[in-house]
Amino acid sequence: MISENDLLLIGLAVALVPNEQKKLKRKRSKWVKLWKLNREKLSHVHLINELRLEPDDYRNYLRMDESVYTELLELVSPLLKKEDTIMRTAITPHERLSTTLRYLATGRNYEDLKFTTRISAQALEKIIPETCRAIIVVLKNKYCKFPKSEAEWIQIGSDFNERWQFPNCLGAVDGKHIRIRPPSGSGAYYYNYKQFHSIVLMGIANSNYEFIMFDVGTNGRVSDGGVINNTCFYKALVEGQLKIPAVNERNNLPYVFIGDEAFALRKDFLKPYNERELNPERSNYNKRLSRARRIIENVFGILANRFRIYHTEIGISVESIETVVMATCVLHNYLRKKNPNRYMEISADEEDKARDVLPSLQRGFGSRRFPEDAKQVRELFLQYFKNN
Repeated sequence: MISENDLLLIGLAVALVPNEQKKLKRKRSKWVKLWKLNREKLSHVHLINELRLEPDDYRNYLRMDESVYTELLELVSPLLKKEDTIMRTAITPHERLSTTLRYLATGRNYEDLKFTTRISAQALEKIIPETCRAIIVVLKNKYCKFPKSEAEWIQIGSDFNERWQFPNCLGAVDGKHIRIRPPSGSGAYYYNYKQFHSIVLMGIANSNYEFIMFDVGTNGRVSDGGVINNTCFYKALVEGQLKIPAVNERNNLPYVFIGDEAFALRKDFLKPYNERELNPERSNYNKRLSRARRIIENVFGILANRFRIYHTEIGISVESIETVVMATCVLHNYLRKKNPNRYMEISADEEDKARDVLPSLQRGFGSRRFPEDAKQVRELFLQYFKNN
């Protein structure tokens, strides 16, 4: 029989074990490394101050003019400002924003970026997604407005006709694969037909190379036009909730979105004729549609060239990747408004390179059966282009 004293001794021994284990833990030699303590003296913000004397270099470093950056900093500062503590000085909104823009512009990983910013990789892991969310909050409602009235849709259709000679076009639609490092244990969930892991960025652009809608997050394994079915836009389109105008009385044509072979033909969504079904009239229709649809290709090309993060395998959490991608889309529209002469469409060579960086969705194989009303609408546009 174990006596009461023996039980007390055993309990005391068990209680002392954790304390002994704590003694075995390696003691931290220093609270923070010296080169990080000198952030105020050695951070890249000093380089940014010097670049103000060289506007082209400043623009190359942060992907925007100083005046545009200053305005953006004023907008996000209330969301990014932190209080100093007894232990350390808070990282300023200027440091947070400039670091995030540099991350988007270069695609450098956190371990690399920490040396120029003097901010630890662990802190960057929190700061960059947080700053991207702030950018989205302050810019999206003003610079990425989705049309909510017939008048707004009519204006987009008019602009497409005036600039690209495609009447009643409500937007050019396409999707691209964003290369990612897959989460542990995800298997082939993100593995796409191009044989790398990705999530999909779906976008709709107006005639001025601006997003009117973007959706990101569908796993790359989903191919063909099935990706668009996951978007709120497509669900609203199918349910007739977009307030799309009726037939344009000036040309007797309906209002439509346009896409490539990856999407299904609908009465409100046009695509090209299959190459096996072409004749001179259909070839002319395909050319006119392709010319207008290239706008969204150019938009993705601009993204890939201005934000070099798209040239890398993004190695952060999928949730953070979605936030980062949305921030670049919002910044794209913001810069198109603020610097239209400097933030312009790209050349054909640049677009071809960007297409390799951001591959399109997988195209469908074989013929599909489309609704008769969809075929009739496409035929109406074919006849219009034949006579105009």
